[in-house]
Amino acid sequence: MPVLKREQARDMGDASGLPKLPVPPLQQTLDMYLKCMNHLIPEEQFRKTKAIVEKFGAPGGMGEFLQKKLMERSDHKANWVNDYWLEDMYLSNRLALPVNSSPVMVFPKQNFKGQSDILRFAAHLISGVLEYKSLIDGRALPVDYARGQLAGTALCMDQYNKVFTSYRLPGPKLDTLVAQKSMVMPEPEHIIVACKNQFFVLDVAINFRRLNEKDLYTQLERIRKMADIEEERLPPIGLLTSDGRTQWAEARSVLIKDSTNRDSLDVIERCLCLVCLDEPSGIELTDTNRASLMLHGGGTDKNGGNRWYDKPMQFVIGADGCCGVVCEHSPFEGIVLVQCTEYLLRYMRGSPSKLVRAASMSELPAPRRLRWKCSPDIQTFLTASADKLQKLAKNLDMNVNKFTGYGKEFIKRQKMSPDAYVQVALQFAFYRCHGRLVSTYESASIRRFQEGRVDNIRSSTPEALAFVKAMANSSKITDAEKMEMLRTAIKAQTNFTILAITGMAIDNHLLGLREIAKELKLEKPELFSDATYATSIQFILSTSQVPTTEEMFCCYGPVVPNGYGACYNPQMDHIIFCVSSFRDSAETCSDLFVKTLEGCLKEMQDLCRKCNTEAKPADSTERREGTPKVMKNGNKS
Repeated sequence: MPVLKREQARDMGDASGLPKLPVPPLQQTLDMYLKCMNHLIPEEQFRKTKAIVEKFGAPGGMGEFLQKKLMERSDHKANWVNDYWLEDMYLSNRLALPVNSSPVMVFPKQNFKGQSDILRFAAHLISGVLEYKSLIDGRALPVDYARGQLAGTALCMDQYNKVFTSYRLPGPKLDTLVAQKSMVMPEPEHIIVACKNQFFVLDVAINFRRLNEKDLYTQLERIRKMADIEEERLPPIGLLTSDGRTQWAEARSVLIKDSTNRDSLDVIERCLCLVCLDEPSGIELTDTNRASLMLHGGGTDKNGGNRWYDKPMQFVIGADGCCGVVCEHSPFEGIVLVQCTEYLLRYMRGSPSKLVRAASMSELPAPRRLRWKCSPDIQTFLTASADKLQKLAKNLDMNVNKFTGYGKEFIKRQKMSPDAYVQVALQFAFYRCHGRLVSTYESASIRRFQEGRVDNIRSSTPEALAFVKAMANSSKITDAEKMEMLRTAIKAQTNFTILAITGMAIDNHLLGLREIAKELKLEKPELFSDATYATSIQFILSTSQVPTTEEMFCCYGPVVPNGYGACYNPQMDHIIFCVSSFRDSAETCSDLFVKTLEGCLKEMQDLCRKCNTEAKPADSTERREGTPKVMKNGNKS
């Protein structure tokens, strides 16, 4: 079990020692917006957009007025963009959470020999969760420091406080992120165990004593037996949480008319997390299949109803060894999910399962099954939710690929940033598949600032386009010229990354200007009704680097119907790519994209080898001594 020293920690809840997120200069943002979009739209459209942008930014114009109002907002808020960003990115989004919004972490396949192995694993994991929560509550987590670009800066720890205390409440037009307030006399803590689409309350502290692993095992065994009683089984209410947010809000408003349902919802909404004991899926557990199962549970006919998607952390333990975490993304970023899950995997590996001394069964009050009263209206909602989840599961086109040609060790020998290099490779692959570049999202952490979340690195740079066009036009351009273009593209990507992580990117700033105009009940500025702005926020390629030090990987779905989700995990000698798209889009195909990406990575390596003598394989001693530590806290979420 990892030891976390208190002297390493500063007050996790206190972000006031960090600087406030700056408001970028208006003209800088407008110039950068034009540069980002010029090569992605037709020439005539760009001319029109340029005129609109110039009018918006003119002295004494609307842009200056809104900028002044944003500066005033920044003066009296810890973080001027947070509320706007949270609502725009998550709470106003009406799409279903599975696949569309909730990322997952996929654990290595477990080899359970029987029921006792599964429950032992679950008890051990719950013990780790309670240990980790006690570190958060005691403000004893070591502070995260930035790695990668501008390394060494302390990062805001605020997001960790929300891991086990928040809940996403559905609303007809807007969801609410509810945070449990700490009380002088806290209520007994509980988790919810989902088993066979039923929900059970597992108190993790009884008479102010935290349950040990043997107690937890005993309670899980009882839950398993209770779930097996067929005549007591209730409809799979969890399916409702997999629906679109407006539909779920409507169903919930019908559900809470009954006091039994109100009580059950209240217990779920206040729990620490869910542990989902899944049935075997009956399919081969390849990396790709495990990723798909984690994203949607296999649909209604598998484990899709054995979930409650509004809770930030759902730990999935499949009887067939398919395990991982489903994360409701609105309270925190991917790096927080990584830190928590890596702690748990290290805890489980490093502290032997403690199934020793036990309270006898009679001393422990029985776990209780949550009851539901289902009116005909609720049955109708359930049928609709089940149908939509089934369609969503069938529509997901997932490909998890371990690229073994090389990893970040080779890229670093070229004196290039591995993240920037992979981003250029993704642009190359997209261009090869589609003959153009599109607005691209790469999340960049702004946790250097108070309450910082993320901004966007726009990876489809003009420099990337010049490079990928040169690679496609191989006969007319020399290798030395291509290599120079690759270095220029990587430098442009790295420079944009530095702008983003220092609060100087354009997406949050434009969002702030748009939203403050709305708040002041002003007519929408033409800049935001222009077709170019709509194109700029239609992220056909949505990407994120999620590096891990444990054997696991992160993935998520596309954010638009004709788009790709591309999550990657660079290791020393390989890179894991998790690419998703939708089968019903004629424009996309995950298998083709991955195959093309592999080819592009090999071409980039060949180019580096031809043009750079340093790229020759190092001897084993140099490799061993020169191996930097795997990133723990990347700049990306």
